[in-house]
Amino acid sequence: MRFLYSLIFLLITTSSFAVTFEGKFIQGSFILGKTDPGSEVFIDKKKVKVTADGYFAFGLDRDRKNDVVIKINEKKIVKKVFKRKYKIQRIDGLEEKKVTPPEEVYERIKKENKWIGEARAKDSNLTYFKDRFIIPVENAIISGVYGSQRILNGKPKWPHYGLDFATDEGTKIKAMLDGIVTLAEKDLFYTGGTLIFDHGHGISTLYMHMNEIFVTKGQKIKQGDIIGTVGSTGRATGAHLDVRLNWFDIRLDPATVLDIK
Repeated sequence: MRFLYSLIFLLITTSSFAVTFEGKFIQGSFILGKTDPGSEVFIDKKKVKVTADGYFAFGLDRDRKNDVVIKINEKKIVKKVFKRKYKIQRIDGLEEKKVTPPEEVYERIKKENKWIGEARAKDSNLTYFKDRFIIPVENAIISGVYGSQRILNGKPKWPHYGLDFATDEGTKIKAMLDGIVTLAEKDLFYTGGTLIFDHGHGISTLYMHMNEIFVTKGQKIKQGDIIGTVGSTGRATGAHLDVRLNWFDIRLDPATVLDIK
């Protein structure tokens, strides 16, 4: 069950509690914690859910500068967050309306962003987040990485918050983890065919630019299930799958939960 990717292990014991962390305390990282069952956990003053067997999760923003303050019961742990260097990625040949949308699609984009925001805000009691993720497509090339500054048709835009797998259109996509489908849309303006899965405790994954979608909202999905196929829908210049990882509204690096070399 435990992760095989880059790992930091911290064990703190006192007469009253113990805690371990898996994951690097670097910008963009997913962190899995485990403490005594029944403990009360706060991350930067935000109370987080703890499973019956003591697991909890949180993440670190791309541009986080401050230390993380973790409070478990009456004990406080302060962890330094290390900075990362991000790439610059230039993408040309996009439709101009995908780079700078015309006013007539503003309402559509606003509505779609609301759907995505609602799906990412779920704080369910599911506990799938504590299991190991698998890579969603086989034999693909990593064509885009998390955190890179995007220059689209020569114009600086938002950083890239996902991990891109370039492969042939129609390639089957596997579910990276057990989850519940919270959004299934075939034609969003920016992301085209889009799926969002809830894995519990605010952890969600997104699959974007899909050609076909084989699942529906509310459906329970098992890890490894075929959920759709790779496409080039939305704002894309070629066939690829863009996957995202979130802790509520904080965008995390999917590579921190995948065995990517």
